Amino acid sequence: MYSLEAPVKAAPQRGRIPDPCAMVTLGASGDLTHRKLIPALYKLFKSQLLPEGFSLIGISRTPETDESFRSKMKEAVGAYFEPPDPEVWSRFEKTLFYLPGNVDSPDVYRELIELFSKLDKERGCCGNRLFYLAVSPQLYPTIIEHLGKSGLSCPLSEKNWSRIIIEKPFGHDLNSAHALNDKIVQYFKEDQVYRIDHFLGKETVQNILAFRFANSIFEPIWNRQYIDHVQVTVAESLGIENRGGYYDSAGALRDMVQNHLLQLVCTIGMEPPVAFTATSVRDEKTKVLQALRPIKPEEVNRVTVRGQYGDGVIDGKQVQAYRKEKNVKPDSRTETYVLLKLFIDNWRWADVPFYLRTGKHLPKRATEITIQFKRTPHLVFARVPEKHIDPNLLILHIQPDEGITLRFEAKVPGPDIHLQPVNMKFQYGSSFTKPVEEAYERLLLDTLIGDATLFARGDWIEAAWGFITPILEAWENDRTPIPVYASGTWGPSEADVLLAEDKRKWRNP
Repeated sequence: MYSLEAPVKAAPQRGRIPDPCAMVTLGASGDLTHRKLIPALYKLFKSQLLPEGFSLIGISRTPETDESFRSKMKEAVGAYFEPPDPEVWSRFEKTLFYLPGNVDSPDVYRELIELFSKLDKERGCCGNRLFYLAVSPQLYPTIIEHLGKSGLSCPLSEKNWSRIIIEKPFGHDLNSAHALNDKIVQYFKEDQVYRIDHFLGKETVQNILAFRFANSIFEPIWNRQYIDHVQVTVAESLGIENRGGYYDSAGALRDMVQNHLLQLVCTIGMEPPVAFTATSVRDEKTKVLQALRPIKPEEVNRVTVRGQYGDGVIDGKQVQAYRKEKNVKPDSRTETYVLLKLFIDNWRWADVPFYLRTGKHLPKRATEITIQFKRTPHLVFARVPEKHIDPNLLILHIQPDEGITLRFEAKVPGPDIHLQPVNMKFQYGSSFTKPVEEAYERLLLDTLIGDATLFARGDWIEAAWGFITPILEAWENDRTPIPVYASGTWGPSEADVLLAEDKRKWRNP
């Protein structure tokens, strides 16, 4: 059982500056640090949202000096954001330091303690620590144990804090997730732990909460009385992009559904929290997972579809099948597409199906949530066939063009009654002059401030794996051929059949 974190302050305003601190990136030579972390920190620094005493320490086995590390990070900012402003960079690079070492050796943690002491004196980091595990998940338990045994997991005093950010995947199944959580809580309290899911940092995901709980017009119909079903689509046009070694042991269900898609389901399905605090929001999200109808082994093939991409064409270019990718087994049964039909068995959502799908090498990159409302109970326009009336849709566009679309019926101009669906659209790009923050900017800043609202809690992680693991086990015991879909299409035909049997159809972005 988890002891839940103490009540956390309400979500901060963007102008709030974090406490001075030293942030440690373990795995500083890796892709995540170069592509996401350093560009995000540079943008926060440029926007004057980082404190004067902020310092970053990169740790990895690559032999580097402070100067060579700073030079590589400057290249990373130029490659993945924009060419650094010379004046801004001259100040930002002074916050960057490097410590070569192996993260599974106690020596590097002793050296880290000495460097912390030096930066506290010279840069005013004030004894606050943030550890970011930008390493292979296999190293998580080792690093967590070293941080604990070296005393780095404990704050220096009641006035200081020590926090840890852990990237997904949080385990491989329920047992491994439980073991990882046990290792974490052995050395860290739950309110010190930030399990990061970059989907939750996207503006439209956050805006779902504002849309639902800051407006009175939709909440009264946000239930089984008015909603027919919900579709969640996370489509990727890319393939596995040289990640064959990892992906062939993971698959779409582990890689996307267990975290990203279930988080979206919880955001759509949760009850109103008593306040917009980490504890209240995450309590309600966990309740959604606890209400998911368990899927029995004999039901798995009726409520799931999996598939693998074959040869095909995307954006006019020929692409190869999954089994031809590097580091993928030629007889691999790993799914690159998954459809899951689930139900939330509670008062609000009873018998409303949620259809989740995600896949690689689909026609386009898009993440959308479609809320389809029930048809009108009686059509008063006698000359308009009911089958010609489209149901109302509320479409939440997560990426790439963040916004919201509402589709409803309107009369076509003219003497007769002819109805036609029309769209009302809201887009961030045209409604706000302020650019949309990248997910990592928001999530890093929230961690520095101490706001855990947008991060997964330990009990949520285990509840998600508890729902997903029986599906994985059923698939492992099922030796029937996995459907192959042509790259550049919307997945295997079995996915369309599943919805057609429910007298529904997909809305493709």
